Amino acid sequence: MSSDNASPLLIVEDDLALQKQIKWSLDRFESVTASDRESALVQVRRHQPSVVTMDLGLPPDPDSVSEGFKLLDQMLDIDPNLKVIVLTGQNDQAHALRAVALGAYDFLAKPFDPEVLGLTIDRAYRLAELQAENRRMQAIQQPDALSGLLTRDPEMLRIGRLIERVAASNASVLLLGESGTGKEVLAQGLHQASKRSGKFVAINCAAIPENLLESELFGYEKGAFTGAAKTTVGKIETAHGGTLMLDEIGDLPHSLQAKLLRFLQERTIERLGGRQELPVDVRVVGATHQDLRAQIKAGQFREDLYYRLAEIVVTIPPLRERNGDAVLMAHAFLRRFAQEQRRSNLALADDAIKAIENHAWPGNVRELLNAIKRAAIMADGVRVTAADIGIAVPAVDGQAPTASDIDLRTVREQAERQAIITALARTSGNIVRASEMLGVSRPTLYDLMHRLAIK
Repeated sequence: MSSDNASPLLIVEDDLALQKQIKWSLDRFESVTASDRESALVQVRRHQPSVVTMDLGLPPDPDSVSEGFKLLDQMLDIDPNLKVIVLTGQNDQAHALRAVALGAYDFLAKPFDPEVLGLTIDRAYRLAELQAENRRMQAIQQPDALSGLLTRDPEMLRIGRLIERVAASNASVLLLGESGTGKEVLAQGLHQASKRSGKFVAINCAAIPENLLESELFGYEKGAFTGAAKTTVGKIETAHGGTLMLDEIGDLPHSLQAKLLRFLQERTIERLGGRQELPVDVRVVGATHQDLRAQIKAGQFREDLYYRLAEIVVTIPPLRERNGDAVLMAHAFLRRFAQEQRRSNLALADDAIKAIENHAWPGNVRELLNAIKRAAIMADGVRVTAADIGIAVPAVDGQAPTASDIDLRTVREQAERQAIITALARTSGNIVRASEMLGVSRPTLYDLMHRLAIK
């Protein structure tokens, strides 16, 4: 690892003579140093090192390891991927093993061989680079569970990976989110990722009258009620070996909640008019836009049923909170509908893009899809405008924007301004502490404050 490495090596050693010796023996690495816990934390925040070498015995009590373990814990809190190499005394193997158990990358006993330490640091850097590259690849790779949903939003990608991890289990999943956010698409993704052999079956608890919902869910035997001319299998039984999605579970009548709870506990059902218990193997996914905890307090939803359904809870963000997704989906929807209308040259105008980005989309993806479909049919020319979509162009200081507001310099200045204001607020205007929090020097912070006109 040459000295042009992007992140310097951090050497934490309170013995200044030994600190110089370590730095000299590792002169092929760009390095920074610290002699106590506080200065080490400042260096971690300022330089974001990938690799750290540290002595466990640090001031104010160099003969104890308490300060060293505290520093190790705090550094890994800041960056869980940090590679910490602990340098210990000859008889400190127990402490070294404890450090590794707490997350240290490796340990070496003093006096150490500089060549061995250099090789250990090289391996740590290589591992850090591979793991960083893997994280970058995962961040841009859309999980299979999201195959039916267009997104580049980090939170949605995280949800997709969560669903893939859950898929292999039999845990019940509760999907929470506003109407139109894609709950059924995610439920289908969960089913596909689970590799369950049965069907994916969905039923909307709010769309079926209460007197029919029980027979829809549990089925009925011939003669169970007037008009029951033959035995009919319910949705739960139909989903045997697969996944049952109970959409709008918050609208499930109270009288049926007890029966559903019993099924979730026993995994058996009785058809209406039947006397035989039928075992059913099914993964249950509940979904709702309602606040179930508020319904529990109001006595409208059973708390014991909630905890049966909510073994894994996934909260899906609304479209307005998914960075860039509205325009990404709009382009894709327009391509699809333009092809259907045999108008393949349709494209979004600049004012339409601006309006889509700034619209709140209370109906979420469903509203966006309908708006683009309507626009693909109604647009006069080849450019689909904001007026075609039926949403207003946002005004800036009373005027419609004429230039892009994603200029990198503007975005960077806004982000820097917000970070500095936050740091100054958190430190009650203390420049020294604010600069440490931001990971910059005091002169740099003063320059930024002057440039951004922050007093």
